[in-house]
Amino acid sequence: MSRSQSPVIPPYLALFLGIFAVSTGAIFVRLADAPALTVAAYRTGLATLILAPIAWWKARQELRRLRWPEYRLALLSGFFLAMHFATWISSLDYTSVASSVVLVNTNPIWVGILTPFISKDRITRLTALGIVISVVGGVIIGAGDFAIGGKALLGDILAILGSISAALYLLIGRNLRPKLSLVAYVIVVYGTAAVLLWAVVLAMGLPITGFTPATWGALVGIAVVPQILGHSTYNWALRWVTASLVAVSLLGEPVMATVMAYFLFGEGLTWAKVIGGGLILLGIYLAARGEET
Repeated sequence: MSRSQSPVIPPYLALFLGIFAVSTGAIFVRLADAPALTVAAYRTGLATLILAPIAWWKARQELRRLRWPEYRLALLSGFFLAMHFATWISSLDYTSVASSVVLVNTNPIWVGILTPFISKDRITRLTALGIVISVVGGVIIGAGDFAIGGKALLGDILAILGSISAALYLLIGRNLRPKLSLVAYVIVVYGTAAVLLWAVVLAMGLPITGFTPATWGALVGIAVVPQILGHSTYNWALRWVTASLVAVSLLGEPVMATVMAYFLFGEGLTWAKVIGGGLILLGIYLAARGEET
């Protein structure tokens, strides 16, 4: 399970808490009455501002000692994080929460394909089986919401691009996290993503002010809960577990996000989604067992 000493808390417990936090992302996006890219820029920008004092206190010496190859990888990770948010959040303007979350969480497939080229980790047969079962469960959850053609198809394509970007973000993090503290890593990655997203927002002339109090609350919420609590939890776990397990764990997001969307937006909760959710949980379990072999 590891590349270093034992963690303070079990990584599996951290991943469970991360699933819940990240699952709120799509809900906050729906609650924010603002352009998708503006939401993404505020998500990473506010997270960076909140974490900056902590990074100055805890990690400024580490950041000064950081070598260029490590900085370069962290900046690249931030680029793919920005791509992930820009494409995934934009997809929610064109397709349902369920479809978007399912497609963006096909990243275990891309992680499995790219692991031999980027990470030194080995994917066991049990983990590979868990990936397949989880992805099948995710497809079952969103099957009733997939639409062919028009805006729904554009949303699906954007979600897939977000999935590939997320896979590259996780794999780079798996390589860097054993070398860097969590605070040093996330401040560079989130900060890079924020700069890139804000540059795009300003270049496009998108609105950045004049929002309702509810929207401002959603923007703060998406920065604190899914970004700082959710993504940082996954980045913390990457020091001890493979990117494949983290990617499979992220598939728990469609389960929770679909339930939340049912209660908040009235999006359907069917037996197909219940069965798909069960397969996802089984896949996560098998992938976790595969880590231990």
